[in-house]
Amino acid sequence: MCRLFGLTSSPRRTHATFWLLEAPDSLSAQSHREPDGTGLGYFTADGAPEVHKAPIAAYEDRSFAEEAREVESATFLAHIRYASTGGLDVRNTHPFEQRGRLFAHNGVIEGLDLLDRHLGADRSLVRGDTDSERFFALVTRETEAHGGDVSAGLVAAARWVAGNLPLFALNVILVAPGDLWALRYPDTHELYVLERPAGGHHGARHLDHTGRHGRLRVHSEALAGSPSVVVASERMDENPHWRLLAPGELLHVGPELGTTSRIALPDPPAHPLTLADLRPDAAASQRPV
Repeated sequence: MCRLFGLTSSPRRTHATFWLLEAPDSLSAQSHREPDGTGLGYFTADGAPEVHKAPIAAYEDRSFAEEAREVESATFLAHIRYASTGGLDVRNTHPFEQRGRLFAHNGVIEGLDLLDRHLGADRSLVRGDTDSERFFALVTRETEAHGGDVSAGLVAAARWVAGNLPLFALNVILVAPGDLWALRYPDTHELYVLERPAGGHHGARHLDHTGRHGRLRVHSEALAGSPSVVVASERMDENPHWRLLAPGELLHVGPELGTTSRIALPDPPAHPLTLADLRPDAAASQRPV
């Protein structure tokens, strides 16, 4: 199953070190499917998006993902991909960038021909083959149609997909230079939020989050003294204050770490999919690893 990780300390820019993959040990190499791609997105001091990503198609790509990457930003987005739609190509590797925003997705959307027709000329925003990037293009279009309101655009896009396309899961994180949005829909996969005070639950501690099976690690000394909000597809430390987003819940974290949430999609998908309905490769990408 794809891993999502978003972090904001806005308005403060924070130094953080990411290991998108840690070096495999014999147990993890033998017991778990290997990822198909990794990516890290953040923003420069002038708000320009930066993305480092690679498919895991060769030893060199694996080495790229295991390198420690120290970057500075107010918001970060990391993704580990298990491919469901689209080949192992950098064009299909998350995060995606459109209109200065970054986006990553965990789940499966089918009926892509219908989605392409609905996008029309906005299909030009899509450079790869994934359902995720197509959905992001719909979010981008709906955001512009709603006067730049990303929350409204994300909800409108998700409601259209939920009402018109076969859907397994639509867990997303979207970030801008000072904002973070997260949506969990429906209840297929988990998505957690942690509103972390300076120093964490025990106080005076840096952030050191590690995913299961060595897939992702994030370290920040600066967050010993600054608050932050983290969104992730799994609890990444022992802090008891991780909260599971409710199905259909949209979370927005603003530039001063003001957090709002609401149930934006209260109804189940019109055409829900189960694992048994998916192609074997898509089903394999959605199982826990």
